[in-house]
This record gives sequence, structure tokens and C-alpha cells, in this order.
Amino acid sequence: MSTSTHPARMLAEQILNTLDHVIREAERETKPLEIDPYRSRLFELFVTTNGAGFLADGAAMDLTADGLCRELAARWGLADAARETVEGQAAFRSEHVGKMRLLWSLMRMWMEWTYAWQRWPEFHEDPPAETEAV
Repeated sequence: MSTSTHPARMLAEQILNTLDHVIREAERETKPLEIDPYRSRLFELFVTTNGAGFLADGAAMDLTADGLCRELAARWGLADAARETVEGQAAFRSEHVGKMRLLWSLMRMWMEWTYAWQRWPEFHEDPPAETEAV
């Protein structure tokens, strides 16, 4: 994703930079992304991403799980590492395996949140009936 002065691009880049930072922090601390504070911070970024419209089909900035995978894999050199691994018929280096695991964790959470967010209205269309105080 190229940097530009367009506000949507700037916000998308900020979201990606923050995601990258949170993931690297979890990696440095050898903690899984699925526990707090990482999970909460990632979910807040998901909410921001959704609010910006970056999860919608045909969005100008694709920050769906697939879009994040492409962007972060490119930043971390995983696409090149995978290509080199296949061409050289060698094993992935350990740092690449670690990054792939983090990316899979992020993608899984992102897809689950997207699914839940999309289905929310189905289960919450009618407000709950108010109960009378006894």
C-alpha cells in the first residue's frame, strides 16, 4: 500500500502500522495475540477498520483478512521467503515460521470478528423488552 496524502490511505497506513507494532510487541514478549492486552488492541483496530469501511466489498482500501495478509506478508518479506523456499526446495527459516504463525492468528481473529460483526443484526434487530421493576 503506497503512502499518499489521501485521508483514507493515511488511515489505512496508520492501522497497518499499529497492527504491525502490536504484533511485533507480542512476538518480542513471546505472548500469543489471542490474550490481552494484544487481543483488545487488535479488536479496537478491527472496529476502526470496519468504521472506516475498509472491510466492505470493493472498498478503496482492502483491510479484510486477505488484504491484511497481503500487506503484512509483503512488509515482513514472507512472500519472497516463500518463493525462495519453493525455488530452493529448502525449509522456511524459523523467523519466517514465527511470522507466519502470527499472521495466521491475526487472520483467524479478523475473520471471526468480521463474521460476528456481519451477523450481529440478525440476532439484535428487536431491542429487548423492558422488564418492570418489582
